[in-house]
Amino acid sequence: MSSTVHRVRRAVPSGVGEASGEGLRDIPLPPYVTGEDTQFAVRAVVVHAPRRWSGGVVCRNDASPHPCRLHRWGTRVLALRGLRAAEIAALIERGDPTAVVPPPDRPA
Repeated sequence: MSSTVHRVRRAVPSGVGEASGEGLRDIPLPPYVTGEDTQFAVRAVVVHAPRRWSGGVVCRNDASPHPCRLHRWGTRVLALRGLRAAEIAALIERGDPTAVVPPPDRPA
């Protein structure tokens, strides 16, 4: 007889929980964010969007506790690219993994 226990983690801001080793499982960020990294990040946050389930909120793609590693990585990359949380949420809501993010404003 086997039983499976699923544990759903609450969404916590980046940096919280790192003392317990939580951050060690995160995918490393690129040294600088390119346009290609940005497109991968858009795909990651859209494909790995949250989904309500009987046990809580899970990743729509693989049913792991949300936010999964790829969603966290994509969110961090998009934030480094200059997108605000509301803009990232709008990308997820739109649901287009091929959405183009405009390049960041550069000072003249």
